[in-house]
Amino acid sequence: MRIKLIVAAAAFASSLLPGAALAHHAFSSEFDVNKPITLQGTVVKWEMVNPHSWFHVDVKGPDGTVVTWMIEGGTPNTLIRMGVTKNSVKPGTPITVEAYLAKDGENKAVGRNFVLADGTRLFLGGSAPGGGGDAKPVAPAAAAAK
Repeated sequence: MRIKLIVAAAAFASSLLPGAALAHHAFSSEFDVNKPITLQGTVVKWEMVNPHSWFHVDVKGPDGTVVTWMIEGGTPNTLIRMGVTKNSVKPGTPITVEAYLAKDGENKAVGRNFVLADGTRLFLGGSAPGGGGDAKPVAPAAAAAK
């Protein structure tokens, strides 16, 4: 009887897992593929947290006002596998961000790539369409040297 109870409990618990996996948002639920944006600014902070990394970038508007944008990237593990580490883009680094705007109108976007001042393109590994197709992994030694 005890074994049947354990098996039944395990079966019930495993039936809950697919629902949890589906609860994670898709690109189209939060971001607009029809609204690509290119931002030029300076990295303020980089949060390597799961399930997404967040890059905070100060962008100066046409009137000189500085606005901080939140750029969603992939998981820390994905970024590290691509050669992008905390040493790749330090606070104060000027960057160009290729991204897609959030649907909610906030200063938030999902990043596709960062382009550094020397032209190096860093893949952000997020959910953005084309987020890795035209980007090359950075060799860890090259990324650490930046």
